Amino acid sequence: MLTLRLSCPTDLAAAAVAVLEADPTISSLTIWPGASSKPVGDVIWADIPREAANDLVAKLTALGVQELGTIQLVPVNTWISQSGLNAERNAPGSGPDAVVWAEVIERAYDDTQLTWTYLSFMILATLLAAIAIVTDSVILVIGAMVLGPEFTAIATLGLALIKRRPNLFRQALRTLLIGFAVSIGVVTALALAAKGFGFITEVDVLKPSPGTSFIYSPNWWSFLVAIVAGAAGVLSLTSSRTSGLVGVFISVTTIPASGNIAIATVFGLWNEVIGSATQLGINIGGMAIAGWLTLLFQQAIWARVNSRLAQRERPTRSTQ
Repeated sequence: MLTLRLSCPTDLAAAAVAVLEADPTISSLTIWPGASSKPVGDVIWADIPREAANDLVAKLTALGVQELGTIQLVPVNTWISQSGLNAERNAPGSGPDAVVWAEVIERAYDDTQLTWTYLSFMILATLLAAIAIVTDSVILVIGAMVLGPEFTAIATLGLALIKRRPNLFRQALRTLLIGFAVSIGVVTALALAAKGFGFITEVDVLKPSPGTSFIYSPNWWSFLVAIVAGAAGVLSLTSSRTSGLVGVFISVTTIPASGNIAIATVFGLWNEVIGSATQLGINIGGMAIAGWLTLLFQQAIWARVNSRLAQRERPTRSTQ
C-alpha cells in the first residue's frame, strides 16, 4: 500500500481529482482545498496499491502536476482497511512484486551520486579486499564484497537505458569508473607504503593462496555467476524484497578484483593484474547485461498489467 500525496494549484487539482475518482483501485481519497501555500492550491491524498502506482503517476504527470506542484509516493507499513484490502485484491499483479518506476528511478539518482561517502566505502572495501588477498582470508573477502557500494551504479546503467535517461546513465558510469579508479589508486599507494616499511613482502604475496586465487582466475563460471547475481540484484532493488542483495554482494568478484589489481601492481605480478582486470570486467559486464534484461522483462510485464487495468476502467467509465 502507498499513499499518493499531491500539492498543486486549485485549477489543476480539479483535473487530478477527476483522474483519482475515476480509478477503481483507490481505497480512500482526501482533499484539503486551499491547504497548500506553496504552490498555492490544494492538497490531495489517496491510498493506492503499489501495482496501480505507475498508471496513476503517468496520468498525473500527463496533466503536468509535477511541473506546477508535487507528487509523492509514501509507503504505508501498516494499514487496516477493508476497502484497501479489496483494492489490492482487485489490482492486477502482486504488491510485493510491483515495480514502482518513479521510486526506482529516484533511488537510482540518489544512490549513484559521486559523494565522499561512496568513495570512502569503495576505498575501505578495496583495502579490506587487499588485506584479504595478502592474508588469504576468505572471511575478509566476503566482508569486502558486502561493504562495496558499486552494485547500484552497475544496475542503474540498464535502468537508464530502459527508461531513456542519458543523464542518469552518465552519472552512474562516471560514479562507477571514478569509484574504481580512486579506490584502486589509493590502495595501490597504501600497498607501496606497506611494502616500503616491510609490512608486506614478496613472500606474503607469492605464497600459495587457495582461498583467494579465484580472484585473478576468471572463467565462464564467473560470467554465469555475474548474470545470475545481476538479475537477482535488480529484482531485489525493484521490489520490496531487499534481503536478496546480501547474496548478490557475496557472489560477485568486483571489489576483490580491484583489491588484487592494487596488490599485484605493486609487486609486478602482471599476469594477476590482467586476470583481475578481466575478472572485474566480466563481473561488471555480466551484471549490467543481466540487469538490463531483467528490467526489460519487468517493463514488458508491467506494461501488460497496466493494459489490463486500463481495459477494466473502460467499462466502468462507459456506465457513468
